[in-house]
Amino acid sequence: MTVHFIGAGPGDPDLITVKGKNILGQCTICFYAGSIIPKELLKNCSKGTIKINTAPMSLAEIIDKIKHYHDEGHEIARLHSGDLSVWSAVNEQIRFLRRINIPFSLTPGVSSLSAASASLKQELTIPGLSQSVILTRTQGRASQMPQKETLENFAKSEAVLAIHLSIQNLENVVKELKPYYGNDCPVKIIWKASWPDEEIIHSNLGNIVNNLPIHIDRTALILVGKHLDSDNFDASKLYDENYDRRFRNLEVGEKIE
Repeated sequence: MTVHFIGAGPGDPDLITVKGKNILGQCTICFYAGSIIPKELLKNCSKGTIKINTAPMSLAEIIDKIKHYHDEGHEIARLHSGDLSVWSAVNEQIRFLRRINIPFSLTPGVSSLSAASASLKQELTIPGLSQSVILTRTQGRASQMPQKETLENFAKSEAVLAIHLSIQNLENVVKELKPYYGNDCPVKIIWKASWPDEEIIHSNLGNIVNNLPIHIDRTALILVGKHLDSDNFDASKLYDENYDRRFRNLEVGEKIE
């Protein structure tokens, strides 16, 4: 019997992977974070699946219940919002599972960054102008930031910054970034990316604090980048007709109808 950690996606219940949906339908127990997981996702569970909301539970309580149902012979789904690869609190759970020899699997999900990019209808990297996106956060009550992982250090690169879990700290974010990006640098705030009530605020570092609606106080991603609004750039060589590459050899000249 296995505990299956599944990335449930950013909010739209259709943005779960086919693999994640299939596994969910095969499990007889489903642990889910009720505060941030759309209830529609639970419709993918099979009839009779026991659904357990972990929002009011501590880590010890979650692990105890997982062990209880594992010992009874259940296949267990553990639904997490977004993707498991960042800020999912998966490591602290699988550390315990390893200690008590309970097998587990990880199925990735769609990240809020991917959902935000889709909502903006744009790619975040631009040929010749911006080729790096840094995913980070600011310090909060639940987790301290390592000493060298500061906005100031990341801002020196002038890469696109995708700042998670920090909307409540927006004023300090702006203060830290202005010396490196300037007042006119575009800022996009995507609130509840992919949800039906999603909102997008287009602004800049000089005005974003005043432009932020008062109801946006969580579940928002902050994107900062000098070229986020730019359409003045040279196309990459990827589709250039004169570019000779492995799958399009100019000497072969094969034409596919």
